[in-house]
Amino acid sequence: MSSSSVPAAAVATSTRLILVHGTGHGGWCWYKVATLLRAAGHRVDAPDLVACGADARRLRDAPTFEDYTRPLLDALRDLPDGERAVLVGHSFGGMSVALAAEEFPDKVAAAVFLTAFMPDCDGPRTRVIEKVLASDWMDSVIDEEHAPPSVFLGPELVRQKLYQLSPEEDYTLCQSLARVSSYYVADQQQRPPFSAARYGAVTKVYVVAKQDLAMVEEYQRQMIAGIPVAEVREMADADHMVMFSAPEELAGHLADIANTYT
Repeated sequence: MSSSSVPAAAVATSTRLILVHGTGHGGWCWYKVATLLRAAGHRVDAPDLVACGADARRLRDAPTFEDYTRPLLDALRDLPDGERAVLVGHSFGGMSVALAAEEFPDKVAAAVFLTAFMPDCDGPRTRVIEKVLASDWMDSVIDEEHAPPSVFLGPELVRQKLYQLSPEEDYTLCQSLARVSSYYVADQQQRPPFSAARYGAVTKVYVVAKQDLAMVEEYQRQMIAGIPVAEVREMADADHMVMFSAPEELAGHLADIANTYT
């Protein structure tokens, strides 16, 4: 779908969207897109996962991936009876969206993977993560002895591979707010694959960022080939931080997806 065919977020009808950030970031990274969607009348939540953004806890307070994802799980659990939400996971946030869909499939209208990890139902949950973790981390700081094992994304990695097309002020914001995080590989390896009857049955949409240098298009398409999706959308000029490099186009896509699947 070309950007010219995407409706403006302002014409969308009201739905609930929950926007899930990736590694080292927080709900703050959605400030542009959330503002556009709220102006269109959508109900938008952008929670900080544990030890992220403004959440006061430290990484040691979230020893498991479920602990880390708890704010998202609680948000779904607390939805009124009969209400469903569109979940949007960016980057590592795709794993949190997958867990939420596994736990509460009946409360998920659609799971949107925005240049995100999208696991399949045929193998270990961490398979999609481990293929990327073998790549060059440049100046990032990794501590395998931390509980859980931690990573802090290096400023040059962030500038060159995540934010290369994003506004400089958003890169500066990131450097002010970024926090240590974890990919919870060992913890997730102990869990069974996501089930076809729960996570697998939830409607999925993948949004490809074609200029992503961190999770390159070829790998995004490998994940798409691994599990059925209802729709694939493309953003030709977006880097990894789609919400900064193409916020208006992304808001239009999300509004249209919400209208289509709710």
